[in-house]
Amino acid sequence: MSLQISSTAFSASEAISKKFTCDGPDVSPQLKWNDPPANTQAFALIMDDPDAPAGVWVHWVLYDLPPNTRELPEGVAKQEQLSSGARQGRNDFGKIGYGGPCPPPGKPHRYFFKLYALDAKLGLKAGATKADVERALKGHILAQVELVGRYGR
Repeated sequence: MSLQISSTAFSASEAISKKFTCDGPDVSPQLKWNDPPANTQAFALIMDDPDAPAGVWVHWVLYDLPPNTRELPEGVAKQEQLSSGARQGRNDFGKIGYGGPCPPPGKPHRYFFKLYALDAKLGLKAGATKADVERALKGHILAQVELVGRYGR
């Protein structure tokens, strides 16, 4: 069975609740996934918005999640290192951790939550950028999956 990801906060291609945006408390949504390939050593997650006016906008960079992780709870702490040992990078708001949808008025934007099962921990320092993580991912992706949500004002 291939890697699958879902959320109790929104269904694929459906609206993301205000709770998870800059118009609300701006907490990260719950995410869960099934068992990855057998030799998975870590997970990485990147959330971005390809519809942003200035180009792709990065909302969340999370990496070195332990291989036994199958869920992220709602409201992941916005700190460099989590109790699991996972690290968070810097988003395009210039902050560590999750930064929810905050599009300009107009057509709803798409938000991609991309999960990667990896054959090695990335070993990057906390605060890495999406570009840093994408470079480190090369040659280590065993499986990947994405969940898309929408939000507009």
